[in-house]
Amino acid sequence: MSFKQPDLPYAMGALVPFLSEEQVQFHYGKHHAAYFAKLNSLVQGTPEADMMLEDLITKSEGATFNNAAQAWNHSFYWRCLTHRGMGGAPKDDLKAAIERHFHSVEEFKDEFSKAAVGVFGSGWAWLAMDDKGKLEILALSNADTPKKHGKKALLTIDVWEHAYYIDYRNDRLRYVAAFWENVNWSFVEERYKG
Repeated sequence: MSFKQPDLPYAMGALVPFLSEEQVQFHYGKHHAAYFAKLNSLVQGTPEADMMLEDLITKSEGATFNNAAQAWNHSFYWRCLTHRGMGGAPKDDLKAAIERHFHSVEEFKDEFSKAAVGVFGSGWAWLAMDDKGKLEILALSNADTPKKHGKKALLTIDVWEHAYYIDYRNDRLRYVAAFWENVNWSFVEERYKG
């Protein structure tokens, strides 16, 4: 197989009570794994099989794009999360940038949450940065990703129902509110600086 699903950066039960072990097992073990399996079946024996995943996202369309982007989006999402309360808060340069673009960290969280809850159907909310360092919130449908728009992803939340349905049923608002206790701000800051 050309593309390999990365290991979770923590144990399956590490995100309790935000996400139950069962929720993570289904989301990571079934849905995320399926995107990699489908992608590998689509590109097997083609030049695309030797591309880097991020390059494949920018150069592909249709089913290949959908599966490549979802494979990458999910891998990124898992890295945006950490154990409850371990993520702290944005600090230093990242905090200053958030305050510059959104007036305060709380206003940023409010705007990001509204974007996430407001995605119609399935999709993602992203904090992204353009090549000039401008931060913006993107509410993108289905497999869409900032990379496809020439922007760098800093933070995301998956708002496909499979991301939260076992634990939250159809209460996306409650899932998004609980997300903030588990954001891995160190990872977001690495992305911002890197």
